[in-house]
This record gives sequence, C-alpha cells and structure tokens, in this order.
Amino acid sequence: MSYNEVVERITAAAERSDRDPAEITLVAISKSKPVSAILDLYEAGHRDFGENRAQEMADKAALLPKDIRWHFVGALQTNKTRLVRPITHLLHSMDRESLAFSWAKGMGLAPPVLIQVNTGSEPQKSGAGQDEVTSLLENLLELGVEVRGLMAIPPLSEDPEQMRPHFQELRGMRDQLLELHGQVRELSMGMTDDFEIAIEEGASLIRVGRAIFGSRT
Repeated sequence: MSYNEVVERITAAAERSDRDPAEITLVAISKSKPVSAILDLYEAGHRDFGENRAQEMADKAALLPKDIRWHFVGALQTNKTRLVRPITHLLHSMDRESLAFSWAKGMGLAPPVLIQVNTGSEPQKSGAGQDEVTSLLENLLELGVEVRGLMAIPPLSEDPEQMRPHFQELRGMRDQLLELHGQVRELSMGMTDDFEIAIEEGASLIRVGRAIFGSRT
C-alpha cells in the first residue's frame, strides 16, 4: 500500500458510511522512520504526523518544517512532558491524573488532549479504565486543559472485525460525554489493519504508519 492508496481507501470508507472524507484526519505514524521519509510526505502535502517517543519527536521536530502538526500517540512519562508539550498539536494518550497535572503546568496554554481508554481492560496497556474516564475528564477541565475526545487501541487480533465492538464502545462513551461536555467530539481509533472499520464506526482521526511508510526495521 502507499500514501495515495490509503487516502483513496479513507475516501471510499467515508462514502460507504455517508460521511464527508474531509471530517477524517489521517495521522501518519512516523515512529522509527528517518526525517527524509517524513519530508517526502510533507512535500506531497501532508501535515499531520504521529510519534510515540518523546525524545524522537523532539529531535525530528527540530529538523523539520514548523508547520507540521505533531500528534503524540504513545504512553507518556510525566518527566518527558517538557519535551512533548511545546511541540504537540494534539496529545492522544492522556490516561491518568498525574499526567494531567504535569501537562497543565508550564508556560502558555496546554495543547489539547484526547483521553486514552483501555477498552480491552488489558493490564499491560496504557489507558484509563472506563470507570475512570469521567473523573479524569472533569479534572482536566478544572486544570484548564481542553479535552477534544477519546482514543483507544483495542486488543490485537488477526481479524480486523474483532475491533469493531471496541470502536462502537468508544463511540458510545463519546456520545454520553458529549451530552455533558460539547467539545468532546473526536475519536482517534483505527490503524493500518482496521482503519476502514474505524471510519465506518465514526473515527475522526486514524493513525496509520505501516501502510504509508512500510514495516519498521
């Protein structure tokens, strides 16, 4: 697959779901990829890139055009917040109160966040439990942090259809929160193997790496 093929498949999935493809942001996950590969995609017109390691994102951002919109998608340690916060367009992995306090500190307005939800209740995976999301959201709002929506990484499966219930569950959670907090609209869900299903279930951000850049070395 290539970048253009991914864009075509996004458009097709959106049209099947009676959605406007312009509602969906493709975040190109560039972790472990060289600056040259990111620059090639930038020159093709793409602007949204995602990284999951703080130092790697900071190093790349220093070398690349300033109008890139950086999305941090990995588990973030509080002591790495200082590296990520100044350059992040959107943090996808807000998952606990200690990170919320760290993110709120610092000069200027904190960049907006998505709350990561552990929909599969996997102990080895980051993400707030379903019963923790509302309190975390309220704490973030009290700290003055804008919460734009939810993110999830469902349990791995060889069958992409197994992801659909997790996407539906995340959308249902978002819909409930939306009644109380009108800005909680975004859904970051779907990766290389399942982004079309995620779009069918309402994703507004999809995180695709391998289908664009190839397998990681």
